[in-house]
Amino acid sequence: MRSRILRFFAVFAAQNDVRGRRLLFIAAAAGMFVFGITLALLGALFGLPAMRDRIHADLAQQGDIFLVLYLGIFVSTILVGPVIDSFGNKVVLIVSALCVVAGLLGFSVAGSFVAAMAAAFILGFGGGGLNTAANALVADLYPHDRGAMLNLLGVFFGVGALLVPLLAASITAQMLVIATALAVLCTIFYVVLPFPRPRESAGFSIFASIRAAKYPGVMLFALLLFCESGNESAIGGWTSTYVGSIGAAPRTATWILAAYWGGLMIGRVAGARLLATIRKERLVFASGIGSAIGTAVLIGAPSLVTMAIGATTIGLSFAAIYPTTLAIAADRYQRLAGTIFGLLFAVGLIGGMLFPFAIGHLSGHFGMRAAMVLPLLGAMVIVILAAAIASE
Repeated sequence: MRSRILRFFAVFAAQNDVRGRRLLFIAAAAGMFVFGITLALLGALFGLPAMRDRIHADLAQQGDIFLVLYLGIFVSTILVGPVIDSFGNKVVLIVSALCVVAGLLGFSVAGSFVAAMAAAFILGFGGGGLNTAANALVADLYPHDRGAMLNLLGVFFGVGALLVPLLAASITAQMLVIATALAVLCTIFYVVLPFPRPRESAGFSIFASIRAAKYPGVMLFALLLFCESGNESAIGGWTSTYVGSIGAAPRTATWILAAYWGGLMIGRVAGARLLATIRKERLVFASGIGSAIGTAVLIGAPSLVTMAIGATTIGLSFAAIYPTTLAIAADRYQRLAGTIFGLLFAVGLIGGMLFPFAIGHLSGHFGMRAAMVLPLLGAMVIVILAAAIASE
């Protein structure tokens, strides 16, 4: 009788543990969904000439706003990694979601370049916290299946990112209202959901992520994410503007941007399945090659159909690079996941800041087609770095 009772409580506890992990994964997925909205928003908004007219911004200033968005993500990422390790994910997720709400409201009322810059920084600051906390949470929840689960988590980023251009192409006037409402719901969910205690109790240090650079091999991962984050922000931020610059209608340009985000979402699902049959390092290498091919097709495309094919190929290829690289890093550096992730995200986000900023200013001197060569060069560097990581 006693053994049956013990067995019953063991099964009950296991079921509760599985249920708790599922709820926490849903929480992480919600954060990545909202982060996808955060990163896709400006690319969709600035594909609409009315937005640039409302805030009185030219192409160079558009690049400046992208820079400030990623600066916000960068600052947040540097700060929240040690906070996660010391105080847990809940406080980071709640504060970050509130910042996203504030940033979205800011863009709803922005009537000047300066107001848009302020809203972009707040939006980026919140998005950066959601990104770091969600990835660190899933890496902790699934230590034996990180690659597949982080790719699955990335699917929800793709869903959020894809939602924005779809809204922009169909119900533009309500796009910001719907995005803000979703961020508010996410915040409420974090407030009521219980989270596990932090794994580390060493105390908070804002320099902890910087010190993590001393770990052997960490900077190879960071440089790869520098190029990948730069490429993703450049393609996500400038594709609709680039397509519009060759004479396409704003709605057509937005649909081609949606093809990129759709490819990214499908690629994350495919990446999670591919990891059951191939090594993580090989998947990142192959994805780098695919992204180089897709970018070359996009910038050299003679027609809108070919551009759509190139954009979709880029999304499919980009999809597995970021989460799979994080999974490899988590496998190699199992302690202080939040701090290590904070460093990797921070260095990656420098690329996220610089690539779209550079495209905006290069476009003014050499034209948009020439400026879009930058993500092609980034893809080539990713292939080299992926080969170096695989050989270690």
